[in-house]
Amino acid sequence: MLHEFPLFFAAALILAVLPGPGLLYVASRSLAAGRAEGLASSAGTGLGGLAQVAAGAAGVSALVLASAKLFALLKLAGTVYLVWLGWGMIRKAGGAVAQVPMRRAGARRALRDGVLVEAFNPKTALFFLAFIPQFITPGEHVALQFACLGLVSVTLNTAADMVVALAAGRLHSGLAGQTGLVKMLQQGAGGVLISLGLGLALTRRPFTP
Repeated sequence: MLHEFPLFFAAALILAVLPGPGLLYVASRSLAAGRAEGLASSAGTGLGGLAQVAAGAAGVSALVLASAKLFALLKLAGTVYLVWLGWGMIRKAGGAVAQVPMRRAGARRALRDGVLVEAFNPKTALFFLAFIPQFITPGEHVALQFACLGLVSVTLNTAADMVVALAAGRLHSGLAGQTGLVKMLQQGAGGVLISLGLGLALTRRPFTP
């Protein structure tokens, strides 16, 4: 694994900064509710990613992806949750503008949402199972190698998410007082989450029965 690590790190770094569902999710939360919720969402997706890595190392993710029923249930849970979050964001758009005291409670909820969104995302499990094994040395503590490489990947992803959260949160702060525009951004962010949920619903199981 060690001699392949530089290549793995470079590939994981490139994948971390490319716009994907995780970055779009964090950007949406940050634009809609500000930096605090954006950073909390980043931390949540990071924790959810760690859960996926642990499941992959233990073989759970492979089992889920190999089972049509389990995969469908996981996909349904992730889809429903993302659509529910998006619709809630659209419905409440503009209702919490400039309410700074609500941010702490919002950040806690954003953390929880981030964990659930990532933990119930079969695309994440598929990514880890397709990407990480390419850099594992067979027969040498495979589960430990998977966990270590997964930890590096999740760390890079979370760092990229936090940079996006800071940038989008700064944009949100700069729009203070522009209620109409903030409401539009919140509605757009909700639409992005719904789109991510619908995209997740179209994910196909990579294994044949």
